[in-house]
Amino acid sequence: MIEATQKIWHNGRMIDWEDARVHVCVHALHYGTSVFEGIRCYETAKGPAIFRAKEHIRRLFDSARVYRMNDFGFTEEQIVDAMRELVRVNSLKSCYLRPVVFRGYGDLHVLPFNCPVEAYIVCWPWGAYLGAEALEKGVDVCVSSWARPAQNTLPAAAKAACNYMNSQLIVMEAAQNGYTEGIALDSNGYVSEGSGENIFLVRDGRIYTPPLGSSVLPGITRDTVIRLAAECGFELVEQLIPREWLYMADELFFTGTAAEITPIRSVDRIPVGSGERGPVTKRLQEAFRSVIDSGGGAHPEWLTFV
Repeated sequence: MIEATQKIWHNGRMIDWEDARVHVCVHALHYGTSVFEGIRCYETAKGPAIFRAKEHIRRLFDSARVYRMNDFGFTEEQIVDAMRELVRVNSLKSCYLRPVVFRGYGDLHVLPFNCPVEAYIVCWPWGAYLGAEALEKGVDVCVSSWARPAQNTLPAAAKAACNYMNSQLIVMEAAQNGYTEGIALDSNGYVSEGSGENIFLVRDGRIYTPPLGSSVLPGITRDTVIRLAAECGFELVEQLIPREWLYMADELFFTGTAAEITPIRSVDRIPVGSGERGPVTKRLQEAFRSVIDSGGGAHPEWLTFV
């Protein structure tokens, strides 16, 4: 359950948590006309810092542009500043931030142009997304019977609420069959991503990840891991990944803002490698945490301090 905080940012002003209400006829509720971001603010040696805030908010604006909602009256810099102020106002050392832009109350025609665009930012404390032990022990997953939408149906590069109806089908199916998460294939049968995470595969010391053309969200943590892998001396290849490679991998791991870097210990009840977190996954986790714990380290540009 979400732990309520004191204030929420709405269209340029702070409001009380209890006052953040919308009408039942908002366009987004009926048609999914909403784009959003998930962003972590970490407690670091130099104080609370939002991880890759600028990149997240650029993606928010890109998503809004795709759905013609980018004229909501604020710049990217203003939204970043609003997130910093919201964390300060709520006196949080670490938290999860959720900026959301959506079509509000105005009309219930499928054509959305008569509906105003609204923006909110919410923040609250949030721990490990896939469970407290997942970062070390890993998770058990399945290949879902649900595929990701084809590239010419719903744009995968936009982080839109409607895409997560597909994600819900994937993760509900997985949960009901005793798994923590599901892996979706793309419309051509190649590996795409989890319900809310990107995926990486390790074989013989080389790292592989599906290309963006496989209906993959361009994840900020995905980009972070690609860059950290190069700095750690690993070869990384973006290419189409057949399903059977999941069963042949030495290591598999998810990446995402919520999941961070989470190892996968089995797929369809077939152990991945030794069935434990592998050395490449562990090394990348350490590199990621080093940036956070040091207050930026080799990547001060990744942290926006509150």
